[in-house]
Formats: sequence, structure tokens, C-alpha cells
Amino acid sequence: MPELQTILNVALLIFVVVMLFNLIIFVHELGHFLAGKWRGLQIDRFQIWFGKPIWKKEYKGVQYGLGWIPAGGFVALPQMAPMEAIEGGDKDRKPLPPITPLDKIIVAFAGPLFSILLALLAGVVVWGIGKPKDFIPSTVVGYVEEGMKAEKAGIRLGDRILEINGEPVNGFAGSLDSITERIVLSSGDKIQFKIQRPGVEKPILLTSGFDRPKSRWFQRSGLRQVGLGPEGPALVEGVVKNSPAAKVGLQKGDRILKVDGDKLYSDIQLTQYLKKKDFKAVVLEVKKKSGELVTVEVAPAKPTQPSDRDPMLGVAWNVNADVDVRIVHPNPLTQVADSLKMMWITITSVADPGSSIGVDHLSGPVGIGQMLFSLLQTEDGWRRILSFLVLFNVNLAVLNMLPFPVLDGGHITMAILEKICGKPIQMKTMEVIQTACALALISLMLYVTSKDIGDKFGRGGGAAKEVRFAE
Repeated sequence: MPELQTILNVALLIFVVVMLFNLIIFVHELGHFLAGKWRGLQIDRFQIWFGKPIWKKEYKGVQYGLGWIPAGGFVALPQMAPMEAIEGGDKDRKPLPPITPLDKIIVAFAGPLFSILLALLAGVVVWGIGKPKDFIPSTVVGYVEEGMKAEKAGIRLGDRILEINGEPVNGFAGSLDSITERIVLSSGDKIQFKIQRPGVEKPILLTSGFDRPKSRWFQRSGLRQVGLGPEGPALVEGVVKNSPAAKVGLQKGDRILKVDGDKLYSDIQLTQYLKKKDFKAVVLEVKKKSGELVTVEVAPAKPTQPSDRDPMLGVAWNVNADVDVRIVHPNPLTQVADSLKMMWITITSVADPGSSIGVDHLSGPVGIGQMLFSLLQTEDGWRRILSFLVLFNVNLAVLNMLPFPVLDGGHITMAILEKICGKPIQMKTMEVIQTACALALISLMLYVTSKDIGDKFGRGGGAAKEVRFAE
């Protein structure tokens, strides 16, 4: 029954993802709901997700429901702004008493406030149980891809990257100031690297261009890359039966230190070297799991399955050997501050015409759901999910505070204008503005969702095939 077990596991993961979405949306809208109750506003509906409700129940004059479009939620507060065209409702009701600008500001601000409070609550839990660091600490280059911009700029194996575009770097990946992130988030036509090269006393400045992987029209555009990889141990995770590696005695836990007398900075470097040597025999210096140093000569062989593969050693590498996955315990305020910094960088990068980050790199409900689903399948996935809840709720709060009509920040902006002008915007004008902006927001969601779906096609080359060698 392994197939049934797999189906049940996938169904459970999907259920958890949906429940997480509901929790996040419910808490945000609960802020509006409770603030509306406190300020004495008329509340027509409290609905999770948009569209006509597939479930509804009225209690004490409020209709609670679940919509059929899984893209958000709302509390219908007719005294805040008319949204019947989007949310549905009774346009022919008797006029309701007006509310003050302060009431509008409090009710609008309550949603983002509750999202931040949920982020802090999740942060407290993460503080207590910890989360994987997921950080590559090395700043030494362990791989330079042939023909890419980094090689053309003169970056070499063993170079230590000190700065990118005048900003110091911290690690190779996993933080906003790491090498990978600084390359992706860079702006302009060139990227300047400040490196320390072994045997060279003074740091060297090198200027590089960048490449962007090609994508199809229905996919997100590629992000900047220069063809660099981090230094990391070439650590054997597994050996294929009857492979050249198995025949010379390589085992899980062995570490390859040198190839043909040259220091090995990464397992990718070894793969590149084998191809450059036309897959001829090489001499490897190996540190066994026991600590013993041995030298072996091995020649790659072509596997019998799949038959279209290049000759290979038959080694599976430990891909996380260079990743720091220690459990860390950042305090809640640090987590929220880091999330705010990430959100600011994202918004400014999208707005920067010289950046490779665009609107198409934002994620909709489908993309976020896919991310949550993937996180749940990793080791310590539940810790990563809690950490992601901090980031997601901060993002939800910040985006809703943007001064865009239909968002909470738009309500606050219009309430401030009402206070300054001494009168509210006319109802008919308000309805047109709200409806137009709501449709624009829905269109944006559909656009980024199409990219979420499009990225799943045409990339990755399908499932990996089992490798076999002749006996």
C-alpha cells in the first residue's frame, strides 16, 4: 500500500497548507472585525476568500462565509468604503450614519497590526524551538563555470570575495548580504567584485557583467547570475553499485581532497575537471571516513542506464555539506526586523528599473502554497514553516499598508485626506475608485499566479532516473 500512503501524505500536506493560509487571513481580518465592533461600525459580512460563498451562516446580524476564490478575505464594512461590486451586498439599504476619520484609521490599521502580532507570536515560538540556519558561511569561490561572466572577469578558484559593489558580503548564500543575494539584487549593467587572492597581498577589484537564464513567455524572467559556486567539501553521500567509485573502494563519508594533485574546492569542480579531461582516468586523494588518507586512480565509465549519460564515477554527493543547518534561536524582534528589511529590499528592487527583479517575481497564493508544501517535506520542515509565518505575516502587513485604494493603507490615506479637507470623498467616486483598484489587484494576483504555474513547466527536465553500471 505504498501508493496509498503517499497519496495520504500529500493530502495531509495540502490540508496543512490550506489551514495555514486560512489562519493567516483569518487573523488579519479578525483585526478589522474586532476594531469595527469596538468602534461601533456596521458589519455585514466576515468572509475568508473572495467570490460567492460556498458556505455561509448568519449570526447576530453578521454573515460569516467561505468564498470560492482562494485569494484572500474581507470584512464588509459599508461605512468604510462601498465594495458591493466586488464583495456583493445590498446597495438599496438605508443610509448608515457616517463615521469619523479616526474610526476609519483605527479599523484599517487593525488588520496589519494583527498580522504583525501573529508574526511576533510565531517569532516567539521560533525563538523557543529554533530554526535551521540554512546558511553557506564560506565566501571562497569553489566553482567557476566556463564561459560565464565570472570567468571572463578573471575570478578564479580559491578567490575570497570581500565585497560586491562596495558592500561587504557575509557568506555565499542564505542572507540578504550574502554573495548570491547581492548578485541577484544588484542594479546596473556591471557588478564589481573585491576579492582576496591566495598569494596576492592586496585585494583585487574585478568588474563583471551578468547573465540571465532564458525563460518562456509564461515563466518568470531569469535572475542575474555570473557562474560562481561556493567552496565546499566533496563529501560522498552514496556510491552506485558496480560503478568505478565502488570498484576503487569509495564509501559514504569519504572526502575527496585533491584531483591529479590539485586542491579540490567543490564536487562541481571535479565534475567539470572530468569533462575537461575527456573523462580519462584521474588520481584522487581521499580522506576516508576513518581519517586515513589514501590515493586512488579511477576512470569514469558510461552507465548502462540511462544510456544517454556522459561517463561518470557513480558518486552521489552530500549537497548540504557546505550548508550550516544548525538550529538557531533568533529573538522575535530580530526576526520581524529581518523580515521588514527583506520586504523593503523587495519593493525597492521591483521599483528599480536597473534591477533584474520585477513584478513577475512576486508570488501569488499558488506560489506561496507550493513553497509551503516544499518546506513541509524538508527535514525540520515544521520549524521552517513557523519561521516562514513570521516573514509572510510581516509581508502581508507591509503590503496592506501601501497607500493604494482598496488596501488598508489606502483607507488610512483617504481618511487622512478626509480629515484635512473636512469632508469625505463622494460615495459614487469612492465606489468607482475602490472597484477599479480591486479589479487591478485581482488582475495582479492572476498575473503572478500564472507565473507560479508557468514556472512548473519546461524546467527541471522531469524526474531523475536511476543510474546503473554493468556488472
